[in-house]
Amino acid sequence: MTTVPDVSTPLPPFPADFLWGVSASAQQTEGAVDEDGRGRSSWDAFSERPGRIKDGSDSRVATDHYHRYREDVALLRELGAGAFRFSVAWPRVVPDGDGAVNARGLDFYDRLVDALLAAGVTPVPTLFHWDTPQALEERGGWLRRETAGHFAAYADAVAARLGDRVDRWITLNEPAELTLLGYGIGQHAPGRQLLFDALPAAHHQLLGHGLAVQALRARGATDIGIANSHGPTWPASGSAADTGAADLYDLLLNRLFADPLLLGRYPDDDLAALLPGPVAEDLKVIAQPLDWYGVNYYQPTRVGAPLPGGAPTDFGGIALPPELPFAPREIGGYPRTGFGWPVVPAALTELLLSFRDRYGDRLPPVIITENGCAYDGIDDRERIAFLDGHLRALHAAMAAGVDVRGYFVWSLTDNFEWAEGYTQRFGLVHIDYPTQVRTPKASFRWLRDAWRAQRG
Repeated sequence: MTTVPDVSTPLPPFPADFLWGVSASAQQTEGAVDEDGRGRSSWDAFSERPGRIKDGSDSRVATDHYHRYREDVALLRELGAGAFRFSVAWPRVVPDGDGAVNARGLDFYDRLVDALLAAGVTPVPTLFHWDTPQALEERGGWLRRETAGHFAAYADAVAARLGDRVDRWITLNEPAELTLLGYGIGQHAPGRQLLFDALPAAHHQLLGHGLAVQALRARGATDIGIANSHGPTWPASGSAADTGAADLYDLLLNRLFADPLLLGRYPDDDLAALLPGPVAEDLKVIAQPLDWYGVNYYQPTRVGAPLPGGAPTDFGGIALPPELPFAPREIGGYPRTGFGWPVVPAALTELLLSFRDRYGDRLPPVIITENGCAYDGIDDRERIAFLDGHLRALHAAMAAGVDVRGYFVWSLTDNFEWAEGYTQRFGLVHIDYPTQVRTPKASFRWLRDAWRAQRG
């Protein structure tokens, strides 16, 4: 289905203090991987391995944000973004992951924060967006408990430099994806294929989050959240096999990463028994009170029992191994993004209502920290339709009582899309990679006008 719906009707009004923003990440945009003392990241090393990146590319230059950040801040100002969610590159600040802090790395984020504030844009740094320092990765990365402590020390160093101007912080981005794709099936850095033996990476990331919250609070931070990826899980059928497989998938991708933060426990005792360390004591650290809860939403997932013959399944371009006890299935009847993902705005409403029902008063205010789509072209009417539909779905959830305080589009510019390289374009701004020329797309202008209308 390729029909683009009419988006001429104005969006319903959002609260006057609703936070409108866009998102990006360091590894996908900054480039300058060898400059000013930056250490190597797990993605630098992963990209050097033949066949790991679809188009054989890497992020050594990416969108050259490190040198062109003032151009990007000017675009944010033109867009009318109230906030910019960027990530701080751990290996740029602490090149080996632990030990000496690289002042020149922090200098860059000093300049970026000052430029954002001068443009009237709120800086919202994410402390970790998958770029583990390679020196730590070679010692086991997030499979080792000590990495959580190193992450907290790094968080303290960033807060010490930026905390006088930064009010809102995000600890981790999408620990589920790093666990599943990076340590579980090897499609992302660091490229390990541990299946369920990857679960320590989940626990240690959550522990690192809790320790980082403590470090940020000690520096006076009062506005802290996390960016977790979530989406509804739909059983492929009503059979016991399919509903059981869907429940396991939902547990691993949704509840495993939300329940410890919001309820102070893991969603399954047998699962908790597989996790390392003093889990009960760790959960007290993990469940540090949050000021808000970030949700990255892209699509729902239909899941059933493993396919006959143990055939591998394709999930959004990711080949899942046949050993897994579930298999994502096709979702038909909806438009598709350039990535092949189904466009289902109503599933965002469904997701948020399910969180309200599951967590009740334990759910803090919600911010949509990522929502976006990949399409080629500068006249990107499909992206406009996507954003329009999802904003209406978000408003419907708010009207039903979900306390949502903000919405961030992924992403400001086209960028290095991980294992897809430069083959997928999520940006509101087109990047011509050979020249680095930035060209706002039709969706940029539509969103700018929609935000202006919201502000009156």
